[in-house]
Order: sequence, then C-alpha cells, then structure tokens
Amino acid sequence: MNSTITMADFYQLTKQKTLEIIDVREDYEYQMGHIPHAKNFPLSNLGETMSELDSEKELYLVCQSGARSENASAFLSSQGYNVINVSGGTMAWPEALRR
Repeated sequence: MNSTITMADFYQLTKQKTLEIIDVREDYEYQMGHIPHAKNFPLSNLGETMSELDSEKELYLVCQSGARSENASAFLSSQGYNVINVSGGTMAWPEALRR
C-alpha cells in the first residue's frame, strides 16, 4: 500500500502513537537534524538495505521535501511494503511543531 499524509496530520499521529519513521535522506543530511525516532535508510542504497525494514509494519517515509520519500514509497510499495509518504518532508516539521 502506498499513500500520502500531510506533515500536519503526521505530527498529530506522532502524538497519539509510536510510528515507524524512515528518513530516506543521505546520512550527512540526517546527521544535520531529523525527526525524533526516525531511522536513516538513504534512498541511494535502499535496494540493498530494505530487507532490514519490517514489511509487517506501516512505514512513514520522510525526506527533505517529500520528493525522494515519494520515490522510496513507490519502490517499497512495489516490493510489498506498507508505506506512507509524508508530504512536505522535514522542511515542514518545524511548522507542524508550532501548531
């Protein structure tokens, strides 16, 4: 399953339950700051590392703006993973925190 959620709705969900958050930005981007509890699985080597992801869980994918995570969502969905793309990416995270 491949769907999309807004950052505002995603943030509300993070306050209600623990989510499996996957940050698909490169390691150096992730190290500069990321959403709390997000795990880093860069899109550039997702084909090699996706086996480390739990295919039974709902995975929320984020990147800087939502474009790379959309690509990662399409790829993982085609591999049988249950993924949700977070539109707006980490750029929208600070705004969501202010709501």
